[in-house]
Amino acid sequence: MPDGTPPLPDRTLRSADDLVAAGLLPPERREAIAAVAARYSLAVTPAVRALMSPSHGAAPDPADPIARQYLPDPAELLTAPHETADPTADGPFTPVKGVVHRYPDRALLKPLLACPVYCRFCFRREAVGPDGGLLTEAELEAALAWFAATPQVREAILTGGDPLMLSPRRLGRILAALSAMPHIEIIRIHSRVPMADPTRVTEALAAALETEKALFLCVHANHAREFAAPARAALRRLSRTGIPLLGQSVLLAGVNDSEEALEALFRAMLAARVKPYYLHQLDPAPGTARFAVPIERGRALLRGLRGRVTGLAWPTYVLDVPGGGGKAPLGPEFAVPETDGWRIEAPLGGTRHLPDPEVEAG
Repeated sequence: MPDGTPPLPDRTLRSADDLVAAGLLPPERREAIAAVAARYSLAVTPAVRALMSPSHGAAPDPADPIARQYLPDPAELLTAPHETADPTADGPFTPVKGVVHRYPDRALLKPLLACPVYCRFCFRREAVGPDGGLLTEAELEAALAWFAATPQVREAILTGGDPLMLSPRRLGRILAALSAMPHIEIIRIHSRVPMADPTRVTEALAAALETEKALFLCVHANHAREFAAPARAALRRLSRTGIPLLGQSVLLAGVNDSEEALEALFRAMLAARVKPYYLHQLDPAPGTARFAVPIERGRALLRGLRGRVTGLAWPTYVLDVPGGGGKAPLGPEFAVPETDGWRIEAPLGGTRHLPDPEVEAG
């Protein structure tokens, strides 16, 4: 192209005009989607575009579980009464810019607020964007100084935004600084990059992740189809470094709210050497109501998977309690207390009664 801009299919799409030009949006919806993109950031990488199933021609089916996660919808401009701009209440727990300290022994470090893609259900959707949130050198030094001066913190969690959007040099420098702190025992990184922009997972990036301290990489994926060949190759490159890979997902209506979809997702994770770690109940960010799944429905889905999938595939189903209350496990409960013991739901159907040893001894 005359201005040197790559053709649309080979670059990230960032506007309603881009979506129309790429055939992802009918022209008559351009104005409505532009209004959404003016409020909430939009980004669809080539890797994500390649995962969308077309309904006809080049246009994706609006109900496609990949398209639903990333393509804007006018419903995003409708805020339900229970939704809030800061559902996890990061603000009150921010001692210095870029740090969130909610739990005694661990804290978040947010070195930037840019992501390779912008999920339409993101709980930080009011803050994230391609041009915002990169800590200055002074702000990063202040954040690292806070970690150094807070010995009760034993785990540093890099999030954002997406930490793997940083250059290998800058990311390596942050990890080296944290690793040099005697009280930091664990470093955790949360990222969408291996799934959404796998070409970023270079040998240089993998090398930057090698530290003396225990480092865990949490990979965000919500549908089995996200584990396409490029993503699997990126994950193999990371696993070869010896970094344990954990899987994080959000329970989303129209994306993975069926036993079949969850089973396929967890099996795809394990096949890629990713251990399912958390299944999150949706955080009530503005304009996300169309993704909400009732908690009892989520519990029923997991009960339905009991006995169908290996224990390795079993994540913890959690809710981030509004107001900064932290993550609460939601179950499901398979052991129900009774007067003289426990009623156990058997994995292959039916129930069993298990006497309580204390009751028996009494």
